[in-house]
Amino acid sequence: MLRSLAPKSVTAPVAMGVADQIGGIAALAAVFAVVTGLVGALSGKYVFDALGIGTDAPGWMARGFALGTAAHGIGAARALQVHPDAGAWAALALGLQAVAASLLIPLLARVF
Repeated sequence: MLRSLAPKSVTAPVAMGVADQIGGIAALAAVFAVVTGLVGALSGKYVFDALGIGTDAPGWMARGFALGTAAHGIGAARALQVHPDAGAWAALALGLQAVAASLLIPLLARVF
C-alpha cells in the first residue's frame, strides 16, 4: 500500500510506472494520483487566497508552479483555465516533478 502511495504527486501514467518499478500496485497508484490532483485543483484557490498569494505576475507564477507540482496534470489544466501565466508555470512544474519523481522515488525505495 505504501509503495503505491509514494508516487501520488505525479501524473497518473508516471505514478503507475514508478509504483510498478518499486513493487506497488499500479492501478492503486493511478487512483491516488487522480485523487491528489482533484483535491489540489479544487482547493488550490482557497489555499492561495488564505495564504495571501496575490494575482499579480509573481502571484500567478507561484500559484501555477504550486499547482503543477502538487496537483500535477489536473492542477495544470485548472491553472491554465484561470490564467495563461499560471498555466505555463504549472506545465513547467509538472514536467520537472515527473522527471524528478521518476528518478528519485525508485532510488529512495531501495534505501528504505
